[in-house]
Amino acid sequence: MKPSLATVADRLWQYALLARLDRPVGNFLLLWPMLWALWIAAEGFPQPLVLGVFVLGVLVMRAAGCVINDYADRNIDLHVKRTKERPLTAGRITSKEALIVFALLGLTAFGLVLLMNTLTIQLAFVGIVLAATYPFMKRYTYLPQVHLGAAFGWAVPMAFAAQTGTVPQIAWLVFLAAVIWATIYDTQYAMVDRDDDLKIGVKSTAILFGEHDRLIIGLLQLLMLACLVLIGVQAGMSAVYYWSVALGGLFFVYQQYLIYSRERDNCFRAFLNNMWFGGAIFVGVLLHYGYH
Repeated sequence: MKPSLATVADRLWQYALLARLDRPVGNFLLLWPMLWALWIAAEGFPQPLVLGVFVLGVLVMRAAGCVINDYADRNIDLHVKRTKERPLTAGRITSKEALIVFALLGLTAFGLVLLMNTLTIQLAFVGIVLAATYPFMKRYTYLPQVHLGAAFGWAVPMAFAAQTGTVPQIAWLVFLAAVIWATIYDTQYAMVDRDDDLKIGVKSTAILFGEHDRLIIGLLQLLMLACLVLIGVQAGMSAVYYWSVALGGLFFVYQQYLIYSRERDNCFRAFLNNMWFGGAIFVGVLLHYGYH
């Protein structure tokens, strides 16, 4: 018997939930560093094909990363308050379905990158390895947030390669900023689950930092701002960019206020606030190249 339209619609909705299409914040956290990189590489508006491929590619790879993360954590997520109702963990879809969705998303991303030059394609293989291995890192290291930063930030050297055919020094500085930033916001995210993670033996920077979490996050935030200033100096940015960095600093101060009590909801709000931080930096980059 053929499945009903309602049944098909429900399956598609479960796949959408699996890929976090209902949670767009993660998309922005990946998009912002990539967009910083593209505009700096192009010294203005990038090639339309490169921009289109990278925006679509980031969205597809973020979805693929969410799928493989849920597959890797399908048993762990049962014991975490925030994640126990995810489609795979709750049994609304099967592990086989999740792997099929991941494969389709991965093939789509690879098809997109084939439109780029050889160097970009070569770098893409490193990105695939980083994305596929990240979900398993929390079992072996207290620094999965750093690994996530490398996976998220790998779009930066790829963007430079696609736009310019090279990966200059400034590209690695932007990549470093992306890794530091991801470590900041994903540590805030991990603070939400710290109690559950301690019970089940999952590792994170939130657990590693312990009672020094706020201080270390603060130091990382200062390091992030210093990286952004160095990027501005190397790229010859004008004052409008540095004003955006200053605004980013205010967002970081607000995040420190939110995580001060280490309450779950406020730590999650601090994590979400990073979407605006990344957007503020991009506006500064955009305005610089738009008016100079």
